[in-house]
Amino acid sequence: MSPRRVEVAVVGGGAVGAATALALDQAGFAVALVEGLHPAPFDPDRVDARVYALSPASLALLARLGVRDALAALRASRYTRMQVWQDQPERGLGFDAGLIGERELGWIVEDAALRQVLWDALGRSRVDVRVPARVERFEPGANDVRIALDGGAPIRASLVVAADGADSPLRALAGLAVDPVPYGESGVVAHVRTTRSHESTAWQRFTPEGPLAFLPLADGRSSIVWSVRDALARELLRLPDDAFAARVGDAFQHRLGEVAVDGERLAVPLRLQLARRWVGPRIALAGDAAHAVHPLAGQGLNLGLLDVGALVATLVEAREGRADLGAPDTLRAYERWRQGDVAIAARAFDLIAGLFRSDVPGLTWLRATGLALVDRLTPVKREFAWHAAGFAGRVPPLCARLATP
Repeated sequence: MSPRRVEVAVVGGGAVGAATALALDQAGFAVALVEGLHPAPFDPDRVDARVYALSPASLALLARLGVRDALAALRASRYTRMQVWQDQPERGLGFDAGLIGERELGWIVEDAALRQVLWDALGRSRVDVRVPARVERFEPGANDVRIALDGGAPIRASLVVAADGADSPLRALAGLAVDPVPYGESGVVAHVRTTRSHESTAWQRFTPEGPLAFLPLADGRSSIVWSVRDALARELLRLPDDAFAARVGDAFQHRLGEVAVDGERLAVPLRLQLARRWVGPRIALAGDAAHAVHPLAGQGLNLGLLDVGALVATLVEAREGRADLGAPDTLRAYERWRQGDVAIAARAFDLIAGLFRSDVPGLTWLRATGLALVDRLTPVKREFAWHAAGFAGRVPPLCARLATP
C-alpha cells in the first residue's frame, strides 16, 4: 500500500495532539493526525469528572485556533481570583486578574468539551485524520520517516510528533527514555456542592495530607482535586458520600460552608516524569509524552499547550529558512526552548509539594509566614500571577497575550 506523504504526522488526538495538528494546518503545513479512539462526545447532561484550569496563554492559543468561543459555550467557567493558604486563611496568598491587567485568570473546562471543539475544528480543516489507527512501526530515514499503522495506508513525513500521553507508545518505539518518579500519591477527584458560592475563585489549601483544590464550575459546583498518599486515597474512595464530604469539608476548613458530593469519585496516580531527550531522529515529543508534573498548580496541560506554540513557531522558522523540518538542528531548537523551562517548573512544583508535606518542626510557621509575606509584596505576587497566566519567560507567538479592552 503506497504511503501518504505529509510534512508532519501528529500521533495522539488529545488536547495537545489535536491543537498541534490544527496549528500546523493553520500555518500551511500538510498534516496527518493518528489517534487510536474516537473521542467521547460532550454530554450536555453530565459534567465530566476530568477538568482543566486553562491559563490565559492557553486561551490565547485556542482563540487563535478559532475554538475558544465554541469552548465558552460548553460550560466553561471563568475564574478571576486565586486564594492559597495553609492553616489560617487570613495569612494566605491571594491575587486577582487585575494584578496583571487581565479580565480573568483562566477557565475551568471539561476534558470532553475541549476535545469536542478541537475535533470539530479538525473536521473543518485539511488535516488527514486517521482514527481509529495506531502506530505499529516507526522507521526514520535520512530524508523522512515512515510510520506503519494497524489499519490503512502508512504515512511518510518529514517529522512525527509524539503527543500520545504519558505512557506514549510512540516514544517507546523511538527509543526515547523517561525518568518516572512515582509520588506514592493519587489525586482524588470529585464534584461537590457547597452552601456558599465559590466566588469565581480557584481555592487551594495545603492540608497536612496534601494540597486540596476547589475549582469553580459553571453550574455553581466545584471540582475538587485532593493529592494524598495512595493508602488515604483508597480509604477516601471507600467512604460513603456523606463521610467523604465531611472529610473534605473539614480539610478545607469549611471555607465555602458545608460540602455535599455530587457525582462520581476517582483517584488518579501521580508521578513526576521527564523525558531525557525531547527529540530524536525525525521525532519530537510534546505534552505528557515529554513531561508529567504534579497537579499542584494545575499547569500540566498549560505546559503542553506552550509546547504546541513553541513547536509550531520552530517549524515555521525552519520553513522560512528552507531547513529540513526533521533535521537535528531544527528539533534541537525546539528542545532547547522547552525542555529547560519545563524541568524548572516541574522541579518547582515538586519542591513546593514536598515542602508543604513536611512535618519538620518550625516549617508550619515558616510556610504560613512565607505565604503571608508574598501576599504583601506586590511585585513578587505579580510575578507569581504572570507565571500562572503563562506569560513569563519566552512565550510562543500563538500563546502571546491577547489585547484586553
